[in-house]
Amino acid sequence: MSTKSKIPYLEAEDENYVQRSLWSSAAYQIRRDKLTLIALLVLVMLALLALFSPLISEFILNVNANLTDSQARFLPMGADGHILGTDNLGRDHLARLLFAGRVSLGIGFASAILSLIIGVSLGIITGYYGGFVDDFVNWLITTLNSIPALVLLLIVVALFSSSPVTLTLVLAFLTWTLTTRLVRGETIAIREREYVLSARAVGASDFRIMLTNILPNVFSVTIVTLAINIGNVILIESALSFLGLGVQPPTPSWGNMLSNSQTFFRAAPHLVVFPGVLIMITVMCLYIVGDGLRDAFDPRTV
Repeated sequence: MSTKSKIPYLEAEDENYVQRSLWSSAAYQIRRDKLTLIALLVLVMLALLALFSPLISEFILNVNANLTDSQARFLPMGADGHILGTDNLGRDHLARLLFAGRVSLGIGFASAILSLIIGVSLGIITGYYGGFVDDFVNWLITTLNSIPALVLLLIVVALFSSSPVTLTLVLAFLTWTLTTRLVRGETIAIREREYVLSARAVGASDFRIMLTNILPNVFSVTIVTLAINIGNVILIESALSFLGLGVQPPTPSWGNMLSNSQTFFRAAPHLVVFPGVLIMITVMCLYIVGDGLRDAFDPRTV
């Protein structure tokens, strides 16, 4: 008896869906999740606006984001062609927000990707070999997690310069622990499966087994953590910049724009509102995408 006759209520599209691979099923699930698609579209738009901010400022807004004008301080929205007004130095606020998006999103994505590389590598190595390597990495993770993250960040940032590159490296070094634990647990479960044992029996090297047999099977977990880590890093960078220990002016970031404008809230509330709204929207969309990816890759939702 065919599958369709056994399950008469199963539509043709759903029958094909059951037969898809994990990645095809995840893509199908995401296409059905309108909230995740909207959040992903918003993130793509923000990333493109930030990426092309120099061209947008020069050819569309016709302004220089770093050009000061003492006669145009605290202009309201729409005044003299400034869509979102100007700041305390007369600089176009919209252009500054676009350039700041390059820094904040750049730090978030670069740091999260670097953290992912560290976390996945250590997670696979510790889960595959176990023993002393596993004990040492677990001790390191426990030690790092026992220190309050903000305190550790303040110490590291105080010792080194607060450039975007430094913040990227520091945040990557401090955010890999969760990924390592997740990948380690998956690797421990995978390393005893038949296809791994078969590869080992035919003489495949440990590196080849980890690269071709284990890594593809933990990749779905890492994608979910990547989206969440980007949001966490953006929040941490914004908090550090708000405390004056993040990216230093004149380089703009959403965090330091929010920090520098808080004293001008009564004179120009738009200087505070828009950086905060962009941080909130970006992090919220990243969490929504992360939650959507987790549901899409969960076999129980298939």
